[in-house]
Amino acid sequence: MIELFEQDRKEETRHSSKGNQLKWNQGEYWYKADYTGYEGLAEYMVSHLLGYSSLGREEFVRYDTEKIRYRNQCYTGCRSRDFLKAPSTKKSGNWQMITLERLFYSYYGESLYRSIFRIREHEERLKFVVEQVERITGLSGFGRYMCKLLTVDALFLNEDRHTHNIAVLWDGDVGYGYCPIFDQGAALLADTAMDYPMGQDVIELMHRVEAKSFCRSFEEQLDIAETLYGDGMHFSFGEKEVRELLEKEDVYPEQVKQRVFTVLLQQRRKYGYLFR
Repeated sequence: MIELFEQDRKEETRHSSKGNQLKWNQGEYWYKADYTGYEGLAEYMVSHLLGYSSLGREEFVRYDTEKIRYRNQCYTGCRSRDFLKAPSTKKSGNWQMITLERLFYSYYGESLYRSIFRIREHEERLKFVVEQVERITGLSGFGRYMCKLLTVDALFLNEDRHTHNIAVLWDGDVGYGYCPIFDQGAALLADTAMDYPMGQDVIELMHRVEAKSFCRSFEEQLDIAETLYGDGMHFSFGEKEVRELLEKEDVYPEQVKQRVFTVLLQQRRKYGYLFR
């Protein structure tokens, strides 16, 4: 268990449809407390399973579960290294993370989210985002990056991917760089307080989950991204690796772990073409 203090507390500047978690920064680590359910376990499982993918280690943030003590209360949650202090993209010490919402607003003076949903065709929405980001930042291949991101969200049912948690990196001396994939706390039916209560049929709950990036369908989003920008990534984990990760984890109860296990195996079957 880690004890955190008022001076470690960080106010949330990025928005989420699920509300804002308690967050802290102490030393080289960020900590997040669970807000609607088992976000910490979702972050842990998704990020560790990304280690069994074609992503490079620098392309995603790794999370571990943590018990947190703050103001005489105990929370479950997770921790991750502060990748801004030593991002592996380029050697520099002055990186900052800029969400696409902030990036677009600073350049055009209007909301990217609203601009996206004024476009009727879902394919055109994704193309618009990719073209605008590449135009503003000078980055090439942002479509491939988005394809990877939407693959992760579809496989792990991350329902809270929007313009406030897709980001790029910026350094005044270097320019723009790619941000590692982060923030999967809304994956794997983690919201047990509002949308996906414990005790209900898992398969039925899975059918309720909707995407928020460019349309409501994870499958449609991924199909569009793969058609436009090619296959984003592949995976190599199976039941054995999922079981091992859940067995190593010692913060969350078995009932929650069993539900996560069921979701992951169902999704692996559904997206079998992603596995090699």
